Amino acid sequence: MNFIEELKWRGMLHDVMPGTDEQLKKEMTLAYVGFDPTADSLHIGSLAPIILLKRFQLSGHKPIALVGGATGMIGDPSGKSQERNLLNEETLQKNLDGIKKQLSKFIDFESDAPNKALMVNNYDWMKEQTFLSFIRDIGKHITVNYMMAKDSVKKRLSSDSNSGMSFTEFTYQLVQGYDFYWLYANMGCKLQMGGSDQWGNITTGTELIRRKTGGEAFALTIPLITKSDGGKFGKTESGNVWLDPDKTSPYSFYQFWLNTSDEDAEKFIKIFTFLDKATIESMITKHREAPHLRELQRTLAHEVTVMVHSQADYDAAVDASEILFGKATSEALTKIDERTFLAVFEGVPTFDILKSGLATGVSIIDLLTDLAPVFPSKGELRRLLSGGGVSINKDKIESADLKVTSEMLINGKYLLIQKGKKNYFLITAK
Repeated sequence: MNFIEELKWRGMLHDVMPGTDEQLKKEMTLAYVGFDPTADSLHIGSLAPIILLKRFQLSGHKPIALVGGATGMIGDPSGKSQERNLLNEETLQKNLDGIKKQLSKFIDFESDAPNKALMVNNYDWMKEQTFLSFIRDIGKHITVNYMMAKDSVKKRLSSDSNSGMSFTEFTYQLVQGYDFYWLYANMGCKLQMGGSDQWGNITTGTELIRRKTGGEAFALTIPLITKSDGGKFGKTESGNVWLDPDKTSPYSFYQFWLNTSDEDAEKFIKIFTFLDKATIESMITKHREAPHLRELQRTLAHEVTVMVHSQADYDAAVDASEILFGKATSEALTKIDERTFLAVFEGVPTFDILKSGLATGVSIIDLLTDLAPVFPSKGELRRLLSGGGVSINKDKIESADLKVTSEMLINGKYLLIQKGKKNYFLITAK
C-alpha cells in the first residue's frame, strides 16, 4: 500500500495537493514537518505528525523534521485567539534540545539508509536574514490580498476579540513559506506536511516556490485529532499529556490510552499504531462483539506506551494498575518507582507526619486518628480493624496493638492506608 492510500484508510488524510501522489510514486521524495518549540517536550498532540513522518520514512521516502527556532520567536496565529508570548534564545535552545532527543526515538536519523531523516532548525537560515532583504526578495512575491484570504488571518480579524493581529503574526505565513522555499532550493524538498490548520501556511510556501523559481512543490495535511465527546485530544484535568516521562509518568500516559472511549479507540488504533489493516479490522470486529472486555483499549495502550516509552515502562504501568484496581501485594508496591507510585495515588487524601516520630514506633490507633486523622474516632478505627477492613501498604492489619515504624515506609517516606476496599490515603513521613 502506498503512502497516501495508507493515510486514507487510517483516516489520516485531510487535504492533498493534486500531483502529490504522482510525485511520491516517481521518486524518493523529501518532505518536512515543522514542530513548534514552545516547550522542552512534545505532547501527544504532536504524536500524529511524528507518526506521519515515521510512516513517510517506512514508505521509502526521506523525512525532514524542522524545529522552528526562528518561527518559535514569532508564534503561529493558526487556531489561536491571541498572540503568544515570545521566547528568548536561551529558553528556545533548551526546548529545541529536548525535542530533538524525543524525535530521535521515532525516526531514523543515524543509519546509512539513503532515506535516513534530517533535522533542521530554521533559525540557521533566518538569523542572517535582514528585514530589508526579506521584504525585497520574499515579500514582493506574495500579495497582501493573497495573505488576507488565508483562514488563519480571516478568523482572527473577524473575531470578537479587540486584540486584532499584529504585523508580526500576519507575516508568519511568509516566514513559514520561506522555510519551504529554502528547503526546496537548498535540499530539494518538494513536500510539506502538517495538521489541517497549517494548509494556508503550507500553500503559501508552494506559491512562493512557484513564483520565485517556476518549480512545483506539494502540500499534504492530516486532520486535527478530536475526541468523540467534544473534549480536546491530549488534555486531561491535570493538563497536557506529555511525551517526556518526567512531565507525564508512563503510568499516567498508559492510563490515558486505556481510558479511551470505544468510539475513539477504533479511530486512535488506526492513527497511532503500526498494526496492519487486517489486524486492526479483526480487532475492531471482536471489540464490537464484546466491548466490555476493552481489548481494543488494552492493545492501543500497549502499542503506544511501548512506542513512546519502553516495554519495561509498559510492564510497570500494568503492575501499577493492579495495585489500585486489582489484588496487588505489598511486594508489588515496593517494586514500583516513586514517580509511578505518586502517579497511581494522585488525588487521594494525604497527610504529612514527622519521620522522627516513627523511629521507636507509633501505635496504629494514634497514627490513624491523631497524627494522620484518616479515622474520625478511635472507636470507628477499632471496629474496622476487628473486621479486617484496614490495610497498610496492602497488608491487612489484624491487631490494634500494631506499632508502625519507619522500616515500613515505601521508598523511605510513604505509608499507603486502605480503608475498606476503595478508600485510599497517603501518609508522607518528612
